[in-house]
Amino acid sequence: MQNPTNILDTHPCFSRKAHNKYGRIHLPIAPVCNIKCRFCVRDYDCVNESRPGVSSRILGVGEAVERVGYSINREERIRVVGIAGPGDPLANSSTFEVLSHLHREFPELILCLSTNGLLLQENLKNLMDAGVSSLTVTINATTPETAQNIYSWVSYRGRVYKGAEAASLLLCNQWRGISDAVETGFLVKLNFVLVPGVNSHEAVKAARIAGGMGVELMNIIPVIPQGDFADINKPSADEVNTIRNACCDFIPQMRHCRQCRADAFGLIGTDKNAEAETMLAQIGAEYLELVQ
Repeated sequence: MQNPTNILDTHPCFSRKAHNKYGRIHLPIAPVCNIKCRFCVRDYDCVNESRPGVSSRILGVGEAVERVGYSINREERIRVVGIAGPGDPLANSSTFEVLSHLHREFPELILCLSTNGLLLQENLKNLMDAGVSSLTVTINATTPETAQNIYSWVSYRGRVYKGAEAASLLLCNQWRGISDAVETGFLVKLNFVLVPGVNSHEAVKAARIAGGMGVELMNIIPVIPQGDFADINKPSADEVNTIRNACCDFIPQMRHCRQCRADAFGLIGTDKNAEAETMLAQIGAEYLELVQ
């Protein structure tokens, strides 16, 4: 596992100083998700929108490794390879295949993963073996009462859970997973999707719990009104900052997030999604030339 200090110096999502100096590439290789968030919609894509869960297409294992090789040759500021979806990486076996390949071929890169945490605790050793050193875990509640208003269902070990049972299971696995991840030596960031009137009253408690566990950073993300929450008002910048300021007593706050796509590439805020697709086409052309 890489040195945490090195990660903090060069990981654009963990460091505000690094975010306009170093880049990252997200690999959209994980289509399956094991929970249903009421605000999540992944049915459409626009190259001009920046939000989690969006990807122009899903990459195969070989394509993903090729994309990384091409990217770091064309953009020397890339330091991090992350897997953030468009589903949950830990619910997809392709995640570990890609990570293992990358760990062998590009040991200098920081490997990062974003998860809902349902399967985190049971996969910590697999993540460590695959070379992952930093994790982002999205937890949007601290009580089952609130969580069941955010999640429609949870699929775990062949069974689908709903209501309070689903909420309790998910929260238990999420917080245990984070605690064990920090103890194991992973650098952890907590994402908290802020839904006004639904979970805003639990943000500070989440900050207090996460900070007490040794989580490095908290990212409060304003909900994008869609899905079951299409009619909700998106929290204003002032509302988000007020809650961030209340939470920063317990844990440092990330204030430079751009809610990146699952296929983002480049510096935060200056993604090159179209360029990435052109890159893939070039890789395909070069491959055809080699085999003909």
